[in-house]
Amino acid sequence: MKIFGIEFAPLFIPTERRLQTIGALHFTYAFLFFGFGMLFFFLYLLIFTSYYLIPLCYLAWYFYDRPVSCQGGRRSDWVRRWPLFRWSAAYFPVKLIKTSELHPSKNYILGCHPHGVMSQSHFINFASEGTGFSDLFPGIRSYLSVLSGQFMFPIFREYFLLSGAIEVSKESIEWVLAKEGCGNAVAIMIGGAVEALEAHPGSFKLKIKSRKGFCKLALRHGACLVPVFAFGENDLFEQVANPDGSLVRRFQNFLTHALGFSPALFHGRGIFNYTFGLLPFRRPVSTVVGEPLNVERTENPSQEQIDALHSKYCAALDDLFETHKLKYGCKETDHLEFE
Repeated sequence: MKIFGIEFAPLFIPTERRLQTIGALHFTYAFLFFGFGMLFFFLYLLIFTSYYLIPLCYLAWYFYDRPVSCQGGRRSDWVRRWPLFRWSAAYFPVKLIKTSELHPSKNYILGCHPHGVMSQSHFINFASEGTGFSDLFPGIRSYLSVLSGQFMFPIFREYFLLSGAIEVSKESIEWVLAKEGCGNAVAIMIGGAVEALEAHPGSFKLKIKSRKGFCKLALRHGACLVPVFAFGENDLFEQVANPDGSLVRRFQNFLTHALGFSPALFHGRGIFNYTFGLLPFRRPVSTVVGEPLNVERTENPSQEQIDALHSKYCAALDDLFETHKLKYGCKETDHLEFE
């Protein structure tokens, strides 16, 4: 039913779809509001109430426990298997497609593309069991690496750590690759926050040409590189037009470099309407995990070795996209653009 151009959801829909909406709502609103909400709540307790000891005690705990996000996190398989994440995966739906085995005797760096506005599929695939990662890749533990700022929010950091998420820093990734044994897969959104500004439906621009740190880490630890592409991730939201050089893009780039995250101007659908809101649209996302590139351990890799591995990885990523694009909604004329 449409009223004034807004398409409203019907009152009576199957319970299964209601649960799926709750799953998507949980992820989106936790991502956008949980962290800041708890920060403001703790500031309120500290400044305006007699319960100031609560935030002070938590602050002491935070400084004591702060290194854990760089030391393998605090994953809970029970939390990762919550039905909420299965509902969220079914909402789109998000599917995880395996093309090759990942052997538990090795470690892996999963290069996740594209970033998307919120990296919805990458969180579902690698920070939960919503798509059954552990069943598809038995013996492999996935660690989603994210901005360190995500672990600065009270309470939210504790919840986020339970997903197995870690900081996307050299120290953090090296800890997993060197001190957590074998069978680990660190998922990295290679394009970072800047790439979120390219997350328009039908866009295939990837910020990767200058991103070579993951190749250096792979060489230093002999970790296999695995290209991963999520077909449909960029289609989950509509974003305000922001071409390179525009006033909007210049302002977004300034805030991205100043704040460390991308202020994308986007919208999806609402809880009770299909036209406008903060929920992602119900559009399918198919995440294809490519074949691992074996990397020989080199303690002090040269720039030439890093460049060579980077070129090999980009070629493998491009081949993965070209091989699977027609299966998952792309056109023959669609190609990756490396920037």
